[in-house]
Parts: sequence; structure tokens; C-alpha cells
Amino acid sequence: MSSIQATLQTLKLVSPEASCNTDLTKGPWLFDTGEADYGPGSSQDDVAPADTPRQGEIPAEYREASDAELTARILAAKETLGDSLVVLGHHYQRDEVVAFADFVGDSFQLANAALTREQARYIVFCGVHFMAETADILSTQEQAVILPNLAAGCSMADMADESSVEECWEQLMDLYAHEDSSDGLAAVIPVTYMNSSAALKAFVGKHGGIVCTSSNAATVLEWAFERGRRVLFFPDQHLGRNTAKAMGIPLERMPMWNPRKPLGGSDEATLHDAKVILWHGFCSVHKRFTVAQIERARVEHPGVQILAHPECPMPVVDAADAAGSTDYIQKAVAAAPAGSVFGIATEINMVNRLAAEHPEHTVFCLDPVICPCSTMYRIHPGYLAWVLESLVDGVVLNRIEVPAEVAADAKVALERMLAARP
Repeated sequence: MSSIQATLQTLKLVSPEASCNTDLTKGPWLFDTGEADYGPGSSQDDVAPADTPRQGEIPAEYREASDAELTARILAAKETLGDSLVVLGHHYQRDEVVAFADFVGDSFQLANAALTREQARYIVFCGVHFMAETADILSTQEQAVILPNLAAGCSMADMADESSVEECWEQLMDLYAHEDSSDGLAAVIPVTYMNSSAALKAFVGKHGGIVCTSSNAATVLEWAFERGRRVLFFPDQHLGRNTAKAMGIPLERMPMWNPRKPLGGSDEATLHDAKVILWHGFCSVHKRFTVAQIERARVEHPGVQILAHPECPMPVVDAADAAGSTDYIQKAVAAAPAGSVFGIATEINMVNRLAAEHPEHTVFCLDPVICPCSTMYRIHPGYLAWVLESLVDGVVLNRIEVPAEVAADAKVALERMLAARP
């Protein structure tokens, strides 16, 4: 049985009553020409904005090719392109795509990995749109960043759009306009998670802010508090809340900002007393994990170690034995003594890969219903073969280019992040 067939067979176990749909058993190209949405496997709670990118139809030869044929064509194209190409694969990507990656990691690790291949003219990013944007910002003008499927977006990133954040900022600036500034601190510092558009990275760059990752969020918040009395943190409320709580900030000083409500749904007194203002955003995959899943795992697997990603809801992180980024989770599993048992609260493809890489352990996903990152799943070997063979023919497809004025401000925010080391 091929890796693709095995994956699809597993995905057929998705319950029809689950909050994610069962269309992962279909080819992603079936969703690329219809209405804009997040595609196969997406949470039914997520509604894609009207401007969600669409891929459009790819040639039939790639849709109809067998697994073996796609593998042979991808390998041949990679050999022909040689050092002029680097393929990046995110941890959450399906195995049959990761198999062709020159580097595997999280979004920021991959963007940095691309910088080590200065001779590469083409950076093919098997991830989602905001990741390709970051790679374009950090790469040279001579390099082209390519996203195999333009419809691979991110529902969390879309929850904080530029206009909504601008409107929030204006309201906060009006609210804090008459605040005593004798301490030399800004009223509020904007912090955006890496999982955001280039436009929002540019926004924080222009307004004295900074980008963070799940691994350095605490260091970034410390940086921000040295410069401001408060932080506006977007788009992921859970990463912001979990990080600030671990730093000792009380929950009552972390109000939520709902862009659909006046003053974000808070009152002036609450916002004046706020230390971290959390945006009403979340990851659909990590939101699915629950304390009940942890309790069940502890009953069924005595001695299990629960590892949670900080994008999970606070009660889940509190109930876990440890919480950390994808890199942290990987290292924790790798460093454990043989025979360890891990229940992990993060995306299923990464958990399954960890289980395969560490047969000396028992590693399983806490969520009994398979609901992978749907937009990451839009990348398929057929798309990878298509863009690579086009490069062999001298045609650059699906290039991601961030406008120069946006890239300049976004790079400022990213460089601040790089300088804010733990």
C-alpha cells in the first residue's frame, strides 16, 4: 500500500459527527475551482473570507497520475534543477510531500533554512501562504518563492485582517491618548504571531512592534513590556493567554478584543487596566483538544506524559505535563528514555511522524478524531510535480511576491524578533 493510500485509508476513520468534514479522502484539486473555502478536512466552524486565494485547475496529467509516477517525476525534476532548487516542508505537511523536502521544520525554521541555500534560485514552500510570504521577505531579490497550491491559506491568520487591526489600533490610540506618558513607555506595543499575513507583520513593524513564534513568545513579550505598558497580541488568543499567564499576568488583565464589537467587547476601565489585549483568533486544529481527552489518556495509559502546543486552550495547557512549540515537542520525545508514553496535543501528521521516528516510545494524538490542518493538506504531490516540472521548462508558477513597501516594514518586525533572544 502506498503512503498516500495509507493516509487516505486512515482519514476515512473521521467521524461524520465530527467538527471537521470527511472530504480529506478526495483530491484537493476538487476544491480549487469552486467557492473559496479552506477545503478538505477544514473545521465546519471556519468561514473563509471572500478574498481567500483560489488555485484554479491544474493539468489532468497531474491529477490522474499514480503515486509511483508522481514520485518518479518529482525526483527527476529535483535532480535536473539541482542546487538551483530548495524544497521546504512544514511539520504539519502530509508524509508523501515531506518525503521530498530538503528541510523540515516550523515556519520560521524553514524560512531561515532557505537562507542557507543562497545558490537556490527557487524556494518551493510546502506549507501555507503566510509562510511563503515570510520566506519571500527574508530571501534575496534573485530568489523566487513558490507555493505549490495557492489555495493553501491559514484560517487563524485570516482571523486578523489588516483593516480590522487598523480599526482596533485607532480605537486604542484614542482611548490612551491622554494617558500619562512620563514613564517613557508607549501606551501599547503590537505583537503578531508568525501565523499572520505580511501586511500585519508590516503593521507591527511600522508601529514599534515585533513578531513572535511559539518558541520565543515569552521573550518577545518581555521585549514589548520594556517598551510599552500593554501589548496588543494577535491573531492567536491561546498562545497569548498561555504565555502571559506563565509570566504571572492575571487573567483579568487579559481582555479579549472581538473586532465585531465596539471597543472589542470591553469597557474603557478594563482596557486601561489591561496588560495584554488578546485578539479573538484561534487555530481550528488546536482548539479541538480538551481536558477530557487528557483525563482519558491518563486512565488508558498510566504514566503517560502529556505534551501540548501553546495554541491549545488554557485548560488543556494547564492540565498537560508540559507545553511548547513543535520544536520543543520533537526534542522532548527524542530525549526521553526508551519505553516512554506520550499523548500529544498538536496536528496529527506531526504526531504520526514522531511515532514512526521513535518506535521505542508509544506516541499518540490526544484527539481521537483525525482533523489535520486542512489548508496544509491542500499541498499534494501532484501540485509539487506540476510546479517543479514547470521550473524545468523555465516557467515559474505560483510565485509569492510581497510588495517592496510591505516587505520593508515586515522585515523590521522580523529582525526585532531575531534580536530578542531568550
